Amino acid sequence: MDSSQTLTFPGRFDSLAAISEFVTRAAEAADLDARAVYAVQMVVDEACSNIIEHAYGGEGRGNIECTCRINDDGLTVILRDHGRPFDPTSVPKPDIHANLEDRDGGGLGFYLMHQLMDEVHFEFTPDSGNVLTMVKRKETTS
Repeated sequence: MDSSQTLTFPGRFDSLAAISEFVTRAAEAADLDARAVYAVQMVVDEACSNIIEHAYGGEGRGNIECTCRINDDGLTVILRDHGRPFDPTSVPKPDIHANLEDRDGGGLGFYLMHQLMDEVHFEFTPDSGNVLTMVKRKETTS
């Protein structure tokens, strides 16, 4: 069962619900369990919010292309934008052990993406723009 679907959404915060519905349908079709579906929803929402806020510098300045690929192992979500280039090495590692008052807030979403997904890859080229690829595999029962 290999299938792929791509939709393009306006880079606006009011697009987040439609993007979430799209990836939720794909995650369920990939037969991910409820926890995995929630993880996909959360990281895609965070990533798209970051695209709008940081790559585009605000709403309505570009589109977000979302591809969902389903295979026997699970789901791959690919987000593409043509905003400012993203350098993942520039994201500070959050101090997850610090008190909330002492945290600067940066890097937590990036950290969560890596914790909740099985694979996370970033790539930038002038032709393709920013490409974020995230993989969530089905839980295997032994």
